[in-house]
Amino acid sequence: MQIEINDDIIKEFEYIIKLKNEAGTPFLMNDVPALINHVLFSIAEGSRCPGSWERSIVQSLGLIADCDAHYQHRHCYGEIQL
Repeated sequence: MQIEINDDIIKEFEYIIKLKNEAGTPFLMNDVPALINHVLFSIAEGSRCPGSWERSIVQSLGLIADCDAHYQHRHCYGEIQL
């Protein structure tokens, strides 16, 4: 899968990384791809783990479906295959 990201968004992500590094804050994401991967991971975690801190991100983005399946914890990613 390839994802196109607007240049302005990339600039903002680079700025986030720069500010974190200048502040001396421990930060594991030292480049834009790592930061994007972390953000996408957080969204996926919030989707599958209703009790996680990441859930608030997914809720604020309006990505939680109003159905029982989206309120159940899943141990794996994606739809549960029975």
